[in-house]
Amino acid sequence: MPLILMCGLPCSGKTRRADELKRHLESKYDKTVHIVSDHTIQVDRNTVYSDSRREKDIRGTLKANVDRKLNKDDVLILDSLNYIKGYRYELYCVSKSSKTTHCVIHCEVSPERASDWNQQRDETEKYSQEIFDALVMRFEAPDSRNRWDSPLFTIQWDDELPCDAICDAVFHRKAPPANMSTQSQPLSSTNFLYELDRISQDVITVLLEAQKTSIPGDKINIPGAKDKIHLTHNLNISELRRHRRQFISFTKTHPVEDTTLIANMFVQYLNNSLQ
Repeated sequence: MPLILMCGLPCSGKTRRADELKRHLESKYDKTVHIVSDHTIQVDRNTVYSDSRREKDIRGTLKANVDRKLNKDDVLILDSLNYIKGYRYELYCVSKSSKTTHCVIHCEVSPERASDWNQQRDETEKYSQEIFDALVMRFEAPDSRNRWDSPLFTIQWDDELPCDAICDAVFHRKAPPANMSTQSQPLSSTNFLYELDRISQDVITVLLEAQKTSIPGDKINIPGAKDKIHLTHNLNISELRRHRRQFISFTKTHPVEDTTLIANMFVQYLNNSLQ
Protein backbone atom coordinates (compact mmCIF):
# COMPACT_ATOMS: atom_id res chain seq x y z
CA MET A 1 0.00 0.00 0.00
CA PRO A 2 1.08 3.61 -0.45
CA LEU A 3 3.92 5.54 1.08
CA ILE A 4 3.00 9.14 1.92
CA LEU A 5 5.87 11.55 2.61
CA MET A 6 5.31 14.63 4.71
CA CYS A 7 7.72 17.42 3.83
CA GLY A 8 8.29 20.94 5.11
CA LEU A 9 10.20 23.33 7.30
CA PRO A 10 10.53 22.59 11.02
CA CYS A 11 7.26 23.39 12.83
CA SER A 12 5.27 23.73 9.61
CA GLY A 13 2.35 21.54 10.70
CA LYS A 14 3.45 18.20 9.26
CA THR A 15 2.44 16.13 12.29
CA ARG A 16 -0.98 17.80 12.51
CA ARG A 17 -1.62 17.06 8.84
CA ALA A 18 -0.33 13.48 9.15
CA ASP A 19 -2.70 12.82 12.06
CA GLU A 20 -5.59 14.41 10.15
CA LEU A 21 -4.93 12.21 7.12
CA LYS A 22 -4.59 9.13 9.32
CA ARG A 23 -8.02 9.73 10.87
CA HIS A 24 -9.55 10.21 7.41
CA LEU A 25 -8.03 6.99 6.05
CA GLU A 26 -9.12 4.97 9.06
CA SER A 27 -12.68 6.30 9.17
CA LYS A 28 -13.57 6.58 5.47
CA TYR A 29 -11.44 3.82 3.92
CA ASP A 30 -11.07 1.50 6.91
CA LYS A 31 -7.31 1.37 6.36
CA THR A 32 -4.62 0.48 8.84
CA VAL A 33 -2.27 3.45 8.92
CA HIS A 34 1.27 3.46 10.32
CA ILE A 35 3.14 6.68 11.05
CA VAL A 36 6.93 6.63 11.16
CA SER A 37 8.36 9.84 12.57
CA ASP A 38 11.15 11.43 14.58
CA HIS A 39 8.94 10.86 17.64
CA THR A 40 8.58 7.12 17.03
CA ILE A 41 12.36 6.67 17.13
CA GLN A 42 12.77 9.23 19.94
CA VAL A 43 14.96 11.77 18.16
CA ASP A 44 16.50 14.56 20.23
CA ARG A 45 16.26 17.15 17.48
CA ASN A 46 18.79 19.68 18.67
CA THR A 47 21.36 16.97 19.31
CA VAL A 48 20.80 15.15 16.01
CA TYR A 49 20.48 18.11 13.65
CA SER A 50 23.64 19.73 15.01
CA ASP A 51 25.72 16.71 14.01
CA SER A 52 25.74 15.72 10.32
CA ARG A 53 26.82 12.16 11.10
CA ARG A 54 24.01 11.61 13.60
CA GLU A 55 21.54 13.19 11.21
CA LYS A 56 22.62 10.81 8.46
CA ASP A 57 22.21 7.87 10.84
CA ILE A 58 18.70 9.01 11.77
CA ARG A 59 17.71 9.30 8.11
CA GLY A 60 18.99 5.76 7.62
CA THR A 61 16.95 4.55 10.60
CA LEU A 62 13.79 6.22 9.30
CA LYS A 63 14.30 4.72 5.84
CA ALA A 64 14.90 1.27 7.33
CA ASN A 65 11.65 1.57 9.28
CA VAL A 66 9.82 2.54 6.11
CA ASP A 67 11.33 -0.35 4.19
CA ARG A 68 10.36 -2.79 6.95
CA LYS A 69 6.78 -1.58 7.38
CA LEU A 70 5.76 -1.20 3.73
CA ASN A 71 3.33 -3.95 2.76
CA LYS A 72 0.46 -4.57 0.36
CA ASP A 73 -2.32 -3.87 2.87
CA ASP A 74 -1.46 -0.86 5.06
CA VAL A 75 -0.78 2.83 4.46
CA LEU A 76 2.52 4.25 5.70
CA ILE A 77 3.05 7.95 6.46
CA LEU A 78 6.60 9.22 6.99
CA ASP A 79 6.28 12.30 9.20
CA SER A 80 9.71 13.94 9.14
CA LEU A 81 11.44 16.92 7.55
CA ASN A 82 12.31 14.98 4.37
CA TYR A 83 13.97 18.18 3.26
CA ILE A 84 16.78 16.71 1.13
CA LYS A 85 15.99 16.02 -2.52
CA GLY A 86 18.32 13.02 -2.70
CA TYR A 87 16.75 11.47 0.38
CA ARG A 88 13.27 11.80 -1.11
CA TYR A 89 14.60 10.05 -4.20
CA GLU A 90 15.90 7.19 -2.04
CA LEU A 91 12.47 6.84 -0.43
CA TYR A 92 10.85 6.87 -3.87
CA CYS A 93 13.15 3.98 -4.83
CA VAL A 94 12.07 2.08 -1.70
CA SER A 95 8.40 2.44 -2.63
CA LYS A 96 9.16 1.57 -6.24
CA SER A 97 11.01 -1.59 -5.27
CA SER A 98 7.99 -2.52 -3.14
CA LYS A 99 5.77 -1.96 -6.21
CA THR A 100 3.55 0.53 -4.43
CA THR A 101 2.45 4.12 -5.05
CA HIS A 102 3.65 7.15 -3.17
CA CYS A 103 2.99 10.88 -2.91
CA VAL A 104 4.48 13.94 -1.22
CA ILE A 105 2.58 16.42 0.97
CA HIS A 106 4.44 19.72 1.31
CA CYS A 107 3.30 21.78 4.30
CA GLU A 108 4.28 25.22 3.04
CA VAL A 109 4.57 28.06 5.55
CA SER A 110 6.84 31.07 5.75
CA PRO A 111 10.00 30.71 7.85
CA GLU A 112 8.71 33.55 10.06
CA ARG A 113 5.46 31.75 10.87
CA ALA A 114 7.24 28.45 11.45
CA SER A 115 9.69 30.21 13.77
CA ASP A 116 6.80 31.71 15.76
CA TRP A 117 5.22 28.27 16.10
CA ASN A 118 8.57 26.87 17.20
CA GLN A 119 8.84 29.47 19.98
CA GLN A 120 5.38 28.47 21.26
CA ARG A 121 6.41 24.84 21.72
CA ASP A 122 7.30 23.18 24.97
CA GLU A 123 11.02 23.43 25.71
CA THR A 124 11.49 19.69 25.17
CA GLU A 125 10.02 19.95 21.66
CA LYS A 126 11.55 23.25 20.58
CA TYR A 127 14.35 23.63 18.05
CA SER A 128 17.11 26.02 19.07
CA GLN A 129 17.08 29.11 16.86
CA GLU A 130 20.48 28.19 15.44
CA ILE A 131 19.33 24.72 14.40
CA PHE A 132 16.01 26.06 13.10
CA ASP A 133 17.74 28.65 10.90
CA ALA A 134 20.22 26.07 9.59
CA LEU A 135 17.42 23.67 8.60
CA VAL A 136 15.53 26.46 6.84
CA MET A 137 18.66 27.33 4.83
CA ARG A 138 19.20 23.68 3.84
CA PHE A 139 15.59 22.96 2.89
CA GLU A 140 15.18 21.71 -0.69
CA ALA A 141 11.54 22.27 -1.66
CA PRO A 142 9.85 19.45 -3.60
CA ASP A 143 9.21 19.98 -7.30
CA SER A 144 6.35 18.17 -9.04
CA ARG A 145 8.48 17.94 -12.21
CA ASN A 146 10.61 15.36 -10.38
CA ARG A 147 8.99 11.94 -10.46
CA TRP A 148 10.10 11.30 -6.88
CA ASP A 149 8.18 14.41 -5.77
CA SER A 150 5.05 13.56 -7.74
CA PRO A 151 2.13 13.50 -7.10
CA LEU A 152 2.81 16.61 -5.00
CA PHE A 153 0.24 18.29 -2.75
CA THR A 154 1.34 21.71 -1.50
CA ILE A 155 -0.74 22.77 1.51
CA GLN A 156 -0.79 26.27 3.01
CA TRP A 157 -1.16 26.51 6.77
CA ASP A 158 -4.84 27.53 6.58
CA ASP A 159 -5.84 25.25 3.68
CA GLU A 160 -8.20 22.34 4.10
CA LEU A 161 -6.30 19.08 3.61
CA PRO A 162 -7.46 17.54 0.27
CA CYS A 163 -7.82 14.06 1.74
CA ASP A 164 -9.96 12.64 -1.09
CA ALA A 165 -7.56 13.90 -3.77
CA ILE A 166 -4.61 12.41 -1.89
CA CYS A 167 -6.40 9.07 -1.53
CA ASP A 168 -7.34 9.09 -5.21
CA ALA A 169 -3.69 9.69 -6.14
CA VAL A 170 -2.33 6.80 -4.09
CA PHE A 171 -5.19 4.27 -4.33
CA HIS A 172 -6.27 4.69 -7.95
CA ARG A 173 -2.93 5.16 -9.63
CA LYS A 174 -0.78 2.37 -10.97
CA ALA A 175 2.48 1.82 -9.11
CA PRO A 176 5.61 2.52 -11.21
CA PRO A 177 7.29 -0.65 -12.46
CA ALA A 178 10.45 -1.62 -10.62
CA ASN A 179 13.59 -1.32 -12.77
CA MET A 180 17.01 -2.84 -12.41
CA SER A 181 18.24 -0.03 -10.15
CA THR A 182 15.47 -0.60 -7.59
CA GLN A 183 14.44 -4.24 -8.01
CA SER A 184 15.75 -6.52 -5.27
CA GLN A 185 17.00 -9.83 -6.63
CA PRO A 186 18.71 -12.83 -5.05
CA LEU A 187 22.48 -12.59 -4.81
CA SER A 188 24.12 -15.49 -6.60
CA SER A 189 27.41 -13.99 -7.82
CA THR A 190 30.09 -14.71 -5.26
CA ASN A 191 32.19 -11.78 -6.50
CA PHE A 192 29.29 -9.29 -6.57
CA LEU A 193 30.77 -6.85 -4.04
CA TYR A 194 34.13 -6.91 -5.80
CA GLU A 195 32.49 -6.23 -9.17
CA LEU A 196 30.28 -3.51 -7.68
CA ASP A 197 33.32 -1.71 -6.29
CA ARG A 198 35.42 -2.15 -9.44
CA ILE A 199 32.79 -1.23 -12.01
CA SER A 200 31.51 1.81 -10.14
CA GLN A 201 35.10 3.07 -9.79
CA ASP A 202 35.67 2.48 -13.53
CA VAL A 203 32.59 4.60 -14.32
CA ILE A 204 33.93 7.43 -12.16
CA THR A 205 37.34 7.22 -13.84
CA VAL A 206 35.84 7.33 -17.35
CA LEU A 207 33.56 10.22 -16.40
CA LEU A 208 36.39 12.31 -14.93
CA GLU A 209 38.52 11.74 -18.03
CA ALA A 210 35.64 12.55 -20.40
CA GLN A 211 34.96 15.83 -18.60
CA LYS A 212 38.31 17.17 -19.79
CA THR A 213 36.91 17.43 -23.33
CA SER A 214 33.20 17.82 -22.55
CA ILE A 215 30.90 20.67 -21.59
CA PRO A 216 27.60 20.71 -19.63
CA GLY A 217 24.87 19.38 -21.88
CA ASP A 218 26.99 16.64 -23.44
CA LYS A 219 26.11 12.96 -23.19
CA ILE A 220 28.99 10.74 -22.16
CA ASN A 221 29.36 7.11 -23.22
CA ILE A 222 30.28 4.67 -20.47
CA PRO A 223 31.72 1.25 -21.41
CA GLY A 224 29.34 -1.54 -20.47
CA ALA A 225 26.31 0.77 -20.14
CA LYS A 226 23.44 1.22 -22.58
CA ASP A 227 22.53 4.65 -21.23
CA LYS A 228 24.70 7.72 -21.43
CA ILE A 229 25.47 10.13 -18.61
CA HIS A 230 23.79 13.50 -19.11
CA LEU A 231 26.43 15.98 -17.98
CA THR A 232 24.51 18.78 -16.24
CA HIS A 233 27.62 20.43 -14.77
CA ASN A 234 31.28 19.68 -14.21
CA LEU A 235 31.57 17.16 -11.41
CA ASN A 236 34.45 17.16 -8.96
CA ILE A 237 35.94 14.03 -7.47
CA SER A 238 34.40 14.50 -4.01
CA GLU A 239 30.89 14.83 -5.45
CA LEU A 240 31.32 11.70 -7.57
CA ARG A 241 32.74 9.75 -4.63
CA ARG A 242 29.72 10.74 -2.54
CA HIS A 243 27.31 9.51 -5.24
CA ARG A 244 29.34 6.31 -5.61
CA ARG A 245 29.18 5.60 -1.86
CA GLN A 246 25.40 6.12 -1.86
CA PHE A 247 24.98 3.86 -4.89
CA ILE A 248 27.11 1.10 -3.38
CA SER A 249 25.27 1.31 -0.07
CA PHE A 250 21.89 0.98 -1.79
CA THR A 251 22.97 -1.72 -4.23
CA LYS A 252 24.44 -3.91 -1.48
CA THR A 253 20.90 -4.37 -0.17
CA HIS A 254 19.43 -4.72 -3.68
CA PRO A 255 21.99 -6.94 -5.47
CA VAL A 256 21.58 -8.23 -9.02
CA GLU A 257 22.47 -11.63 -10.33
CA ASP A 258 24.03 -10.34 -13.55
CA THR A 259 26.97 -8.09 -12.67
CA THR A 260 27.20 -6.83 -16.28
CA LEU A 261 24.18 -4.66 -15.41
CA ILE A 262 26.01 -2.70 -12.71
CA ALA A 263 27.52 -0.08 -15.04
CA ASN A 264 24.15 0.84 -16.51
CA MET A 265 22.54 0.85 -13.06
CA PHE A 266 25.17 3.32 -11.86
CA VAL A 267 24.64 5.50 -14.94
CA GLN A 268 20.88 5.55 -14.25
CA TYR A 269 21.55 6.41 -10.62
CA LEU A 270 23.87 9.28 -11.55
CA ASN A 271 21.43 10.68 -14.09
CA ASN A 272 18.64 10.64 -11.51
CA SER A 273 20.83 12.17 -8.79
CA LEU A 274 22.26 14.92 -11.01
CA GLN A 275 18.94 16.20 -12.37
